[in-house]
Amino acid sequence: MKWFLILWAGPIALLGSWYGLSYYDMNFGFFMLTRQTHDLVFQIYGHILGIPPEDLPLLVLRAIIVDSLLVFAILAFRRRKQISAWWQARRQSSPSVLASDESLSSAP
Repeated sequence: MKWFLILWAGPIALLGSWYGLSYYDMNFGFFMLTRQTHDLVFQIYGHILGIPPEDLPLLVLRAIIVDSLLVFAILAFRRRKQISAWWQARRQSSPSVLASDESLSSAP
């Protein structure tokens, strides 16, 4: 599961850092981080897909959100017994915390 999460988060972090650095043209001397490369990459992908390049960042963001929800659903499914035990313990401890003598008001 650790490698699954690493292989999911790695490309997202790489893509996000490239997008942020190239969008704001913080290139540190690397051609791949320039704004010109950023615009060229989105022009090429837009031309290949037949959609305007301005629509691509939103589509990529939506894909990342869907993929992330899928990954977290898989993670929750694998840990469903631990989550259920935590939820049951939380529900059982809540009424006793609310009705404790320390939390009651001493106002007349």
